[in-house]
Amino acid sequence: MSDSLWRDERAIEGLPIRLVIALVVGVACLSVMMSTISGIETLQVTEVDVEPHPEVTNPGTQDVVVTVVDSKGSPVSGATVVAKSGTATLSSVTTGETGSAGNVTLSLSPSLGPNQQDGTVTFEVKPPAGSNYEDARSNTDLLVVESP
Repeated sequence: MSDSLWRDERAIEGLPIRLVIALVVGVACLSVMMSTISGIETLQVTEVDVEPHPEVTNPGTQDVVVTVVDSKGSPVSGATVVAKSGTATLSSVTTGETGSAGNVTLSLSPSLGPNQQDGTVTFEVKPPAGSNYEDARSNTDLLVVESP
């Protein structure tokens, strides 16, 4: 009986084809995983920032144009901009929604405290619903300077 097992070569007959099948399946799985990994960057979230115009202003009522941009500097439409008191004081929170060019005009009336030479107005952005944008970092502030 042991002599018949020794001469049995059937186990080797299917080995090369099994190796080829395993190699083909492995390469196919690897290509699917690589395409999935390369597609992940399209799910990436983009940080937004604001660009106030002018960047420096005096206390008192004035219109400030705020542009919301993405990390590449492209305008973001449909975002809500919220202006709040920073170290300069606003009488109330002011909001507005950006248009197709990413701009919104806000009427602000910043004031400075006694013996305060400068201050800031801060901006927050609520990105458009269903977009890949987020506002996690601090944004550019509007500098308010007392004119001499």
